[in-house]
Amino acid sequence: MGILDGKTEDEPLHAGEVFYVWSYLHHTKGYMVALQIFINHTDDHDLKVLLEDLLENSFSQENQQVEAMLKETGIRLPPAPPDRPNVDVQDIPAGARFYDGEIAAFVKKELMTGKITCSSIMGIAIREDIFSMFEDFHSQKAEYERKLLEVMKEKGWFVSPPINVQ
Repeated sequence: MGILDGKTEDEPLHAGEVFYVWSYLHHTKGYMVALQIFINHTDDHDLKVLLEDLLENSFSQENQQVEAMLKETGIRLPPAPPDRPNVDVQDIPAGARFYDGEIAAFVKKELMTGKITCSSIMGIAIREDIFSMFEDFHSQKAEYERKLLEVMKEKGWFVSPPINVQ
């Protein structure tokens, strides 16, 4: 019986899986703090609800799933920055604030690059459980990106590239 003949969860991680999955978790922990900051900075109700949902139902769950998998395989976890306290948006000086359109653009970029990262991890994974986990993360990011695009268009924050009309 070979090393890759048993249950997928019992297979060892190869170096690429360790590096990419650990790096993904490290980045996710940092981005969760960025989302807390963005939530503090927005005064748009729809955007705030979407960001809170994204934080709780996507990034937090991803964090928990990847942490559990790394713990099971004996890989030490990356450090996490401290959570940010909730503040009232009016307490942030105007010159120091992120504005709603900027926040939406930053989050959209994160979702786009997150899908690319998930695809890369899926591409190097030999363990089916890792492949499936990041396939689910990719799908979640695509769904949140679609929701965010709707909000951006509705609020007038979407900046369209030049349209080629002949």
